[in-house]
Amino acid sequence: MGIDQAETSQDVRSRRVFYIPGYDPIHPRRYRELYRKEGAAQAAISGYEIALNPKRTGGLYGWHVACDTAGQRVTTDVEVLVWSDIVRDSMSTSILATYGQLVRTAWEYMATGALFRLMRLRKGPVIAALYPIGMLLLQLVMALLAGWAVFALFGLLSLWLGIGATVLGLAAWIGTALGLLRWFKEKDGKLFAYYLMHDYAFSARFRGANPPELEARMGEFATIIAGALRDDVDEVLVVGHSSGAHLAVSILADLIRDGRVPANGPKLAFLSLGQVVPMVSFLRDAHRLRADLRFLSAREDVTWVDVTAPGDGCAFALCDPVSVSGVAPEDKRWPLVFSAQFTRSLSPERWKQLRWKFFRLHFQYLCAFDRPLDYDYFQITAGPISLGARFAGRPPSASRIDVAVSKYTSIAA
Repeated sequence: MGIDQAETSQDVRSRRVFYIPGYDPIHPRRYRELYRKEGAAQAAISGYEIALNPKRTGGLYGWHVACDTAGQRVTTDVEVLVWSDIVRDSMSTSILATYGQLVRTAWEYMATGALFRLMRLRKGPVIAALYPIGMLLLQLVMALLAGWAVFALFGLLSLWLGIGATVLGLAAWIGTALGLLRWFKEKDGKLFAYYLMHDYAFSARFRGANPPELEARMGEFATIIAGALRDDVDEVLVVGHSSGAHLAVSILADLIRDGRVPANGPKLAFLSLGQVVPMVSFLRDAHRLRADLRFLSAREDVTWVDVTAPGDGCAFALCDPVSVSGVAPEDKRWPLVFSAQFTRSLSPERWKQLRWKFFRLHFQYLCAFDRPLDYDYFQITAGPISLGARFAGRPPSASRIDVAVSKYTSIAA
């Protein structure tokens, strides 16, 4: 699908983009390489030009983008708001501590009924949440059984060694079980059990409230975005992916409440992708997030578009994060919720390649589509049309879920 010059009406010539990753311990260069590779692929498919260059200023990790869409040129500075160090610190726990997280997290979601209400939305992300619990318990059972088998072998020596065989057997049992558990943890790059457990435990630890170190970082992010809103650019676009979406909600709500969005400044826009907001907003003490969702959803000084896809089993696809959290005000305007339609915007051959690669599909919003429809990440972040103008008049997906489901709806701590 090419770009029809007659269909474009340029209202952006310069833009600043702030990308907020999800719970990801990896260096932000990963996102630059993904943007470079997938942006070139999408430009070739859709018939425009895009080029990346090193960032022109210091400070945050990022890159400079030049895009030419049917003769309409735009320059964009993309910067990553990094909190991967906080993620890494939260993951640096022992095996025993991780199993402690399992118990506390499972109790928080199950005892409060949050898990069962989440299942009324989408089963995919709930299954993804249950996976690390099941996998870690399976690993524990296998380790204990392997240790028991070794203990049984030592039992055969009891006729000769007496009680010494039992002592040695118990030591071997413990050593074998711990050794196997350590081996499983070393292989987590393929199993993702520890990674996902840490992810869900991070939100459940304070029952939906943000840890102090994250709150401090979010304050820094707000200051950075406020600075961009004073720049001579046409649009400031905040992109929140996965759990980065709910961080963006609170950051933007703080900016607007504090009066740091100039009335005559750049257009302010928010694109949430593959969001998992209900995993946090449904928890008991997520008062801050629920208040921010309610506040942001009624604002006229921001455009909020929420894009998910039923093919992404890690996201709450087509679930309006404000409505399902039970905090929608009467004058609710946002977000505009629609689907990236993976099964239509990807060719059958490409969909077949990706269908069972769940983590890869969770990042598809940041990648090229070989049969693009109206969602193009690179046109949104580097093209000549602002987010508000691009989707003005676009109806939300008819199959979206926009009814209150959460048990906890309080917005005051």
